[in-house]
Amino acid sequence: MTSPERRKSGHEKSLVVASNRRAKRDFEILETVEAGIALVGSEVKSIRESQVEIAEAYAQIRGGEVWLLGMRVPVYARSVVAFRVGSDRPRKLLLHRREIQRLRKKMEQQPLTLIVLSLYFSGRHVKVQLALARRKKRYDK
Repeated sequence: MTSPERRKSGHEKSLVVASNRRAKRDFEILETVEAGIALVGSEVKSIRESQVEIAEAYAQIRGGEVWLLGMRVPVYARSVVAFRVGSDRPRKLLLHRREIQRLRKKMEQQPLTLIVLSLYFSGRHVKVQLALARRKKRYDK
């Protein structure tokens, strides 16, 4: 039997697929959060091939759930027609209820936005790094 440290270290390998380079220039980042994404198998294959755009992606809290909007994942070319999904459909983000409530409170108190900083693989799972951010004024850039 292996120790938990070895198993844990085996899954810590992360591969960044896409990053939003303009985010730090256009927004003041207050805090970051890691979330999983509910995806279809053909979407994961497209992401593995780095065919994803997150420049315009952001997250919204609706009905106690967090949804990722504006992320484009093109249709995987070799997927079966029955499993093809829209490239810019809303995707559910996987966060704990307490984290969602904490983010909602902060967003209600101030004019903040949840933006996507990066998309990466953590082991075999696709993860998103979200940032609670405030848009910078033109003269702050």
